[in-house]
Amino acid sequence: MNVRRIASVLAWLLLGVIAYSTLSPLDLRPHMGSSVQIERFGAFGLTGLMFAIAYPRHVLAVLAAMLAAAIGLELTQMLAADRHARLTDLAVKMAGAGCGVGAGWLLVRLWHRFKPKIAGMNQSANYRG
Repeated sequence: MNVRRIASVLAWLLLGVIAYSTLSPLDLRPHMGSSVQIERFGAFGLTGLMFAIAYPRHVLAVLAAMLAAAIGLELTQMLAADRHARLTDLAVKMAGAGCGVGAGWLLVRLWHRFKPKIAGMNQSANYRG
């Protein structure tokens, strides 16, 4: 299994966890113990990172999908009686998604730039000439 496939599976699982956490009642929502805003930023950032690694040729589409997911999930909270949609929450989610996708894009670019050099170092290290 390659890195992109693993990142794809993780990205979709994370998006499912985010959807569950966003739409479930407050008492069923998982908590990590830190600030709720940090959790939101981190969840969308990690998901954006995984999607950018999984689909490196479609980074703009990934960014648009992550922003649309943040907007959509925030708006669906308006349908639940015990949940609320706030612009500050949406801004944090969108910022996390943007940073995660950007970090994934940069990571993939750096990997492709340095991969031939790393492979060359591994081959020369095994040379006993």
